[in-house]
Amino acid sequence: MFSSLASRAVHGMWRRVQRAGAVTARHPGPYAFRRIGTGTRLAFPQGTIFGAPWIEIGDHCIVGQDVTLTAGMMPDLDLGPDTALRLGNGVVLGRGSHIIADTRVRIGDEVFCGPYVYITSTNHSYDDPTRPVGKQWPRTAPVDIGAGSWLGAGAVVLPGARLGRNVVVAAGAVVRGEVPDHSVVAGAPAKVVRRLDPEEGWQPPLRTPAPVPVPEGVTPEELLALAELPLPHAESGGDGGPSGTRLRPGTLGSAADR
Repeated sequence: MFSSLASRAVHGMWRRVQRAGAVTARHPGPYAFRRIGTGTRLAFPQGTIFGAPWIEIGDHCIVGQDVTLTAGMMPDLDLGPDTALRLGNGVVLGRGSHIIADTRVRIGDEVFCGPYVYITSTNHSYDDPTRPVGKQWPRTAPVDIGAGSWLGAGAVVLPGARLGRNVVVAAGAVVRGEVPDHSVVAGAPAKVVRRLDPEEGWQPPLRTPAPVPVPEGVTPEELLALAELPLPHAESGGDGGPSGTRLRPGTLGSAADR
């Protein structure tokens, strides 16, 4: 009983610490960001953050735990009048992600990143074979990620990359160079594996049907009520109910159901 009470106390205390340590516009903690927007929240604990005066974070962004945001090669540098790292509105950065902006990095509105995504404007050089690579002066190039893009878990975006709008980067992909709008890239180095043709649609064609969106104006209560309704033409013998099979709460059924 004592062990159970102690466990509850520790978890309760940690939740309070997480709430108190989160960074928002009203409670920026030790960070003097150039801008941090309304509704934006950096979860606690934060990763490494320096160069905050050259970092702008838009409205309604979600930054997960242990996310690193840096401007400049090291702390306490004067980077001049321009913003080095800019996150648009509605950006989501998954846990453990890193964004390294030694030169300009721009991430458009509503870009979603899975966990452990790495975006950098700097890469090591190895021109001199007589010196350790880590001691050679790095190369830098600006990075731009277009609005509405999705970067899967563990994706790496290298210096000079320019991603268009609504680009999908597969998990673990390593991206460099230019990626056109409405395309899917995968691999290391990443290559375009699917693109949207204005006349023929996605090429190669999508293998699964598009999900059915929830109609506008539907409330959470109505969705829960819908989940309790039996599926039409369902056979008996499922998980109970008049027709045997029910939609699971929080879903509108699987693709097979549709």
